[in-house]
Amino acid sequence: MEKILVSACLLGIRCRYDGRSVPNDKVIALSEKYSLIPVCPEIYGGLPTPRTPSERVKDRVVMRDGSDVTDNYMRGAVAAYELCRTLGIGLAVLKAKSPSCGKGKIYDGSFSGALVDGDGVCAEYLTRMGIRVLTENEIDELL
Repeated sequence: MEKILVSACLLGIRCRYDGRSVPNDKVIALSEKYSLIPVCPEIYGGLPTPRTPSERVKDRVVMRDGSDVTDNYMRGAVAAYELCRTLGIGLAVLKAKSPSCGKGKIYDGSFSGALVDGDGVCAEYLTRMGIRVLTENEIDELL
């Protein structure tokens, strides 16, 4: 069975910054055809749950309190890639808009809910390393 790396929060794991999850029925339904491998790059990067919200500002990731957590996000991205490499995973389904997992549109760093064009740190790194990245909003073709 083909493996897909999936943002753990989309599978109902309470790992988001606010200690919650955002289970997605379509993502969970992928388990009928694929082996889903959960990942939370923020946790892999050493951040706790819950944690202060973060947003990406150009090449940095900052928490609402101004703390720079870019290194944590990069460590998590590398760990997610190593998981893909080790398990032979070529596809990831990641959480839209996230500073780590978002693809195409992410929050703009103002903590106002505004979006800008761009990718989260993990989505960008996985793509650069040859992993196909989709968000939960792009998976109809997989079902």
